[in-house]
Amino acid sequence: MRFSVKEYEKELERRKANSARRQLLVRIGVTLIVVAAVAVLVATLWLPVMSVNGTSMEPVLQDGDIIVAVKDISSVERGDIIAFYYNDRVLLKRVIGLPGDTVDIDDDGNVYINGAMLNEPYISEKSKGICDVSLPVEVTENSFFVMGDNRDVSVDSRSQELRNIYFERVVGRIFLRIYPLSEIEGL
Repeated sequence: MRFSVKEYEKELERRKANSARRQLLVRIGVTLIVVAAVAVLVATLWLPVMSVNGTSMEPVLQDGDIIVAVKDISSVERGDIIAFYYNDRVLLKRVIGLPGDTVDIDDDGNVYINGAMLNEPYISEKSKGICDVSLPVEVTENSFFVMGDNRDVSVDSRSQELRNIYFERVVGRIFLRIYPLSEIEGL
């Protein structure tokens, strides 16, 4: 069977087009893999994304919210929310005491830092909550004293089990809520 020159040219064009499509698909695939790898590195090394589980940070953070942390804890200040590892879980709590601070809590739930009452506009109800540590507590070097905003249910530095949170256990400082979309905001 013989082919005409036009048929050869047509077949050549078809093969060139298929080759160009394959090259485009390979480039797109490689680009997607590189973008995914960079996203995973950024999320792992600098900006961990996590989900809120539980009610200990209500009313500020709700169960199911998606939040972003920044790994740099050198800028953590009193009042910031941090994520940290505890028993193979990541917990979220608010930094109340910094290294060297003395933290005391009275029976009405008022928190005192170095003798001065702490203004806490982020909590809806004061409570001493679950507290089995001897007060006042001195925050040791390289650690934070943390408390949940929902003081009645939060297990935090007021517990013998948790105590002060050492810097090496900190995942990062929470700085952004990204879900639900209607409530995107910096924290």
